[in-house]
Amino acid sequence: MPEQTKLVEVKNLKKYFPVKSTGLKKTFVQAVEAANFDIYKGETFGLVGESGCGKTTLGRTIIRLYEPTSGAIIYDGKVIYDSEKRIAEKMLPYRRKMQIIFQDPSASLDPRMTVGEIVGEALDIHKLTSSKEERTERIKTLLDQVGLNTEHANRFPHEFSGGQQQRVGIARALAVEPEFIVCDEPISALDVSIQSQVVNMLEDLQENLGLTYLFIAHDISVVRHISNRIGVMYLGCMVEMAESYELCSHPIHPYTQTLISAVPLPDPEKNKTRQRILLEGDIPSPINPPSGCRFHTRCPYATEKCSQAMPEFKEYSPGHYAACHMLDN
Repeated sequence: MPEQTKLVEVKNLKKYFPVKSTGLKKTFVQAVEAANFDIYKGETFGLVGESGCGKTTLGRTIIRLYEPTSGAIIYDGKVIYDSEKRIAEKMLPYRRKMQIIFQDPSASLDPRMTVGEIVGEALDIHKLTSSKEERTERIKTLLDQVGLNTEHANRFPHEFSGGQQQRVGIARALAVEPEFIVCDEPISALDVSIQSQVVNMLEDLQENLGLTYLFIAHDISVVRHISNRIGVMYLGCMVEMAESYELCSHPIHPYTQTLISAVPLPDPEKNKTRQRILLEGDIPSPINPPSGCRFHTRCPYATEKCSQAMPEFKEYSPGHYAACHMLDN
């Protein structure tokens, strides 16, 4: 494990989006509800869950692309947001330290700009180069780091494949020499043959540049491969968190057990005989989430208590956290 020095601390973080309403009562999409976790320097913290569970919103809120509704965010010991103390630091100095790789590379790259202009834009904003020649050399170095050629700097995004476009997005994130990168499902829009190349490149960059990742994905098998620790989200809430091997080998929350049971095994015979856990019903609306535990409407072990009280997210074994009333019995 990397050195246990906290780089990012998330405390009781919430993000609600207002919804247009014709009545007197305001309604909100409760996208993230009371998230609490830390990310250590040099590690990859994986975040998994079904589509719409709030993973991307949480990642964007941590780097304040979305302003939090409440809670606190601490970066390298410095409070950059605290709703109770009314602290909201200006983010420009932190943009050099915190970057994001977006899910859809084609949508995140300006089609009217060349690759050189896209990658060099951050250099200009933060004044990181003192001459045109230095700027050009820096762009060449960045493209080389992500496996692109020098002549690619003069091309436009539409001239590249999806994998190459994502490499441009990674080069753009690396341009300001960040310490922490939110990888927002960086391989979900790519062909399977390209996914492993991008994941391996991210691992190499992390080792060479000392980066820290928040890796967001809905495929727990990919997250298990790249992550040191994993957090599992359901309907805006963190339901389980542990080291990667521990969580995948000994999941204790029913929702995590369901996710892992859906991952196919490489052995066809074992895959045929394994027991899969099938969830019934649809995910409830985040505008009107269920009372108590948000998973109780689909949980095969739910009791009356589950519908009445929100379970506490607490530690059940060293480094293994979960929020489930069943575990307290």
